[in-house]
Amino acid sequence: MEFTSIPNINTKISRIGLGTWAIGGWMWGGTDETEAIATIHRALDLGINLIDTAPAYGFGVSEEIVGKAVKLYGKRDRIIIATKVGLSRKNQQVYRDARKETLIKEIEASLKRLQVEFIDLYQQHWPDPLTPISETAEALHQLLKEGKIRAIGVSNFSIEQMDQFQKYSPLHSLQSPFNLYERKIEKNELASCMQKGIVILGYGSLCRGLLTGKMDKNRQFKGDDLRKVDPKFQEPHFSAYLRSAKRLEEWAQEKHRKPLLALAVRWVLDKGIHIALWGARHPQQMEGLESIWGWQLKEADFREIDQILQETIPSPIGPEFMAPPSRDQS
Repeated sequence: MEFTSIPNINTKISRIGLGTWAIGGWMWGGTDETEAIATIHRALDLGINLIDTAPAYGFGVSEEIVGKAVKLYGKRDRIIIATKVGLSRKNQQVYRDARKETLIKEIEASLKRLQVEFIDLYQQHWPDPLTPISETAEALHQLLKEGKIRAIGVSNFSIEQMDQFQKYSPLHSLQSPFNLYERKIEKNELASCMQKGIVILGYGSLCRGLLTGKMDKNRQFKGDDLRKVDPKFQEPHFSAYLRSAKRLEEWAQEKHRKPLLALAVRWVLDKGIHIALWGARHPQQMEGLESIWGWQLKEADFREIDQILQETIPSPIGPEFMAPPSRDQS
């Protein structure tokens, strides 16, 4: 296991974090609490000590399950809990809402669901164009001073939005989508955060299963699984991405004798992301973690990987479909 750190948090943090969106069930076809708790415990047993969740993941279900799992496991002082704020719900639809009043209400609700006295990393889930950044930043800074949170993060923010945020509050981390197929932040935000000492958490490291090496064209997505609306999983794109993943898998085996999953996560880490989030909801989905450690990609590797990507996915599709709307002002 490799470790990093986040300002204001004394515990060394594993460079793989467990993502728990799917554990919440909503937009993932449901969840099984027993399996979910076993998954969290398996991750902790393997040395992962950061768990990333959010109220929007199952409308509180993910946080509740994380809270139960951590309480059962014990060792709270060794576990880094990261959650989020800034999304509200109306009629099963989430929308951006980072008003001060929302933050004050949501922090108490999250603390209760998680069964903890403080949250290690508290992140604004999405920018809210209808709320001044100053209002949100100052409210989060106040929570930091009150000891309810240890560090402040933002998610899905641009450089300009982060610069504005830092005029009113410390900023310790950025969480953004980052994987072999979704690498928008590589051009600007990645370098800027590294220069400014802002820790970067990359979500979607395995691109919703495309980069696990276990996906095929016969895969069926059930219920409200978001992959039913993700353009990458619709034809003709789905077949193209599967062919691309196969090429990458063959390259990883031939060049490094590693599985596709290991290549996907190693690529994220070696690009400079501090913490790669690994989403799972079944214990067996943690298999392969050991294949990530003890090797690194070199510049020549990055060039060869880019060549494969250019040949197989010349016009990549981003994750924009996941962005929630602003709140209704009416």
